[in-house]
Amino acid sequence: MAQKHRNNQNKRRFGPQVPQSTQGRGGLCYPPEYTGKPVPKVYGKAFIVLEDEQKNTFVFKGGAWTPHDATIAECRERGQVKELPQRLNKMTRYEVRYAT
Repeated sequence: MAQKHRNNQNKRRFGPQVPQSTQGRGGLCYPPEYTGKPVPKVYGKAFIVLEDEQKNTFVFKGGAWTPHDATIAECRERGQVKELPQRLNKMTRYEVRYAT
């Protein structure tokens, strides 16, 4: 069996060198506009929300779990939602923070 000449294969991989164009940055004449630093969002105090299998939500108030007016999807629109790893009676726990 003949041996392969690997030296010739390496030369073909890189190809011929093409000189850079005179435009420099691909035709972009001006640098992009600086819009400024984005304002960081400030979130309020976190509270715990439970969600059951029927997508009903509950909040802990006054020593009992009371129904909450917003679903988890609505909470995500209004603020920051983080799912917690612990489950409570087959319900999912979420930590919710609304933007102020």
